[in-house]
Amino acid sequence: MFTKISSLTSPKYEGFDWKSVLLILFLVAFFIRFPFFFRDYIDRDESTFIIMGQSWVDGHLPYTQLWDLKPPVTFFFFALIIKIFGKSFIAIRLFGTLLVALTALFTFEIASKITSKKVAFWCAMFCVFFQSLFGSLQGVMSEHICTFFFTVGLFILFWKDDAKWFFTAGLLFGLSVMTKLNMVYPVLCLGIYFLWEGFHKKQIGSNFKNLSFMGAGFVATIALTALPYYLQESTTLWWESIFKAPLAYSSGKFHSPLKTLPFLIVILGLLITGFSTKIIDWKNRELQILTFIVVGVLLSYIQAGKVNGHYLIQLYPFILIPLGMGMSKLPVLHKKWKPAIIFLLVLIPMESYLEYANIISNKMEKGSFYNGEGIDVPNYISSHNLETKNIFFTEYHIGYWLLNESPPTKAATHPSNITREELFPYMQNPRSTGMEELRYIMEVIRPKTLVARKNKEIFDKKLLEYNAYIDLYLLEHYSLVGTVGRGLIYQRLE
Repeated sequence: MFTKISSLTSPKYEGFDWKSVLLILFLVAFFIRFPFFFRDYIDRDESTFIIMGQSWVDGHLPYTQLWDLKPPVTFFFFALIIKIFGKSFIAIRLFGTLLVALTALFTFEIASKITSKKVAFWCAMFCVFFQSLFGSLQGVMSEHICTFFFTVGLFILFWKDDAKWFFTAGLLFGLSVMTKLNMVYPVLCLGIYFLWEGFHKKQIGSNFKNLSFMGAGFVATIALTALPYYLQESTTLWWESIFKAPLAYSSGKFHSPLKTLPFLIVILGLLITGFSTKIIDWKNRELQILTFIVVGVLLSYIQAGKVNGHYLIQLYPFILIPLGMGMSKLPVLHKKWKPAIIFLLVLIPMESYLEYANIISNKMEKGSFYNGEGIDVPNYISSHNLETKNIFFTEYHIGYWLLNESPPTKAATHPSNITREELFPYMQNPRSTGMEELRYIMEVIRPKTLVARKNKEIFDKKLLEYNAYIDLYLLEHYSLVGTVGRGLIYQRLE
């Protein structure tokens, strides 16, 4: 079944330059992600980022009119695209595809520093796969953005070794952290590594100098995000929304470090096995750096108390390289198994094949490639001239964007934030509990139109009080006027 270990090099891969690799990676990423360009939303977080970006385009800094639990660079990414291209799902998803391809390219360049171009190429290819498939990864997530910045910064540190480039890397690491705050953990672990290396190799002066420049770049980026808030005399809102709110969120009732243990055991077990068996060379400096970064990302998962599928985007570029190098040293399969391997590779983007069929079916049935209740429900509301002032989307909240409306309150920007009352003090919400917020929306704002989802509780099924209240309120004060797919459209009776 197996032949002896083959050479790590291959002429057809060694001839690759970065332009050829980028073209291949982009085409693969585009093929996988293209059918999802027309979906209303893939993950509810993406819809929230779009709404926050639009609010910025309309002249409101993040956290002032609307609020979400992400640093401002996430919203700036979406605001910039909306400002240039308008309300375009295609533009947003296209730039997401470009981010995936570029992250994979820099993964290739980093891996090329350590191993052969053949191994580096396949690490990059699987980086595209894992950032684009299996769950809600076809949307544009904050993890896609922050991982791109971090990977570019790491590439600079692998190829350059002077102060100005450490400063540049620090700027990029700052952008990464100001996109997703948990990336501060791998940044800190990277700093610890350079200090350890300085003591170990007796070059502490040089390493400390470089770290100082990297830290200066890092702080400069963070200070730059604070500047517009300082000019508006709202620095406290910036500080509490970016730094204090995530700590409160991670201590929420549904989060526990124990939930992350199975995943951590698997990842660390693979690395420890690779190092102990010498399949992966621990003495390799670049692999040491990657290991410290992986540990930093894993620590951030522990602090968050959960590991969602899209969180793993932050891990893939750094774990795939040592795993790819370890796999390359195993015996290769006999040539007769090559067709089976090719067949399996072709099957990997099965989600994309199904989505291609879905958009073709939607075009034939409804005359549009754009699909999903997040698009169909707003179209129904517009075509039936339903009231949109103070409309309340408990589901499909991308509809606010399509109808040129805003959520009824700051806490309702992401529907689930209504129940996260531990965040209310940091968003400067005038109400102190989630039930008080919900009652304010339903009994004071009194939205004329409310959108929910069929066969799904409006709030998490564990939140019995919230669901009991809104179910009874809808029964007494609203009537169901339309059903669009799984979307339920209610109108207020009085």
